[in-house]
Amino acid sequence: MKLFADLHNHTRSSDGDLTAQALVRAAKEKGLGAIGVTDHDTLAGLDAALAQGQSHGVAVVPGVEISVRFNRSFFTGTLHVLAYFSPERLTDTAFVSGFEALLSQGRGKGLVRARIERINKVFGPGGTQPVLHRPMAYEDISVYAANASRRHFALALSEKFNIRNKDDITRIIGNSSPAYLPSGVPLEGVKQFLSQAPVVAVLAHPAAGSFPGEGHYKEVLPPLETVETLLPEFLDAGVAGLEVFYPGHAPAHEKLLLAWADQYGLLVTGGSDCHDTSERPPGVAGIDKIRYAALEQAIQSKNEHV
Repeated sequence: MKLFADLHNHTRSSDGDLTAQALVRAAKEKGLGAIGVTDHDTLAGLDAALAQGQSHGVAVVPGVEISVRFNRSFFTGTLHVLAYFSPERLTDTAFVSGFEALLSQGRGKGLVRARIERINKVFGPGGTQPVLHRPMAYEDISVYAANASRRHFALALSEKFNIRNKDDITRIIGNSSPAYLPSGVPLEGVKQFLSQAPVVAVLAHPAAGSFPGEGHYKEVLPPLETVETLLPEFLDAGVAGLEVFYPGHAPAHEKLLLAWADQYGLLVTGGSDCHDTSERPPGVAGIDKIRYAALEQAIQSKNEHV
């Protein structure tokens, strides 16, 4: 498959190292025809990416990676939905405000402070399982980003609390931690938004939690069997595609996900989940021109029938 579009990438607007402009330039250097900009739970950075894409001849697909939280007997944690839409929607005040209202329910200062309080209660100097040499403060996290993610908590633990062992960090902020609080909005809220908005929704990295080798999300994402159990709910909520081609998917997973896409009539997408230029660079996964055209058509159709 000749890679044409990499549809899953992050910038400094969430937890990536690259600016939106640098990401588009990197896509151009790698010979990509299209790049998806899909920061976690924010639309910031999309205007800059679109402007850079126009000047460099790279099609920028604006999107957001929506965090969706679950609190079930078989899974407590967060899964993700990639929401793609037409660039012109960024000038639609009602669309932008509605999207931001949805996203604000899943992240932000309130969630960060609640997580810090829980971490201190369990792992602080006076906690039930003391590990930290001092209580964690809000400023320990906010210094990295206003829209803090798990990655920023991991950086703080490493750089400010001298906890560098991956297993020790996972013990504090992983899904099985007694201090864990999932981020994201309830699936019902996503369903309501998708029923009204001109957005094409794709289930992100469904099999990353079952990757047989070293994976960036194995410690926080559930196994594929759990995602399969939840798949009917995602489809009912309006998800119309699957991210099949992904660095954390084994060939057997790709084959199975392609079968799901065929069974349910879903779009097939792919992306690198870029966060930097070394460990998680852009341009290592994506889709060909034919599959990209199908996504482009779906976005246009949504945009015309809003």
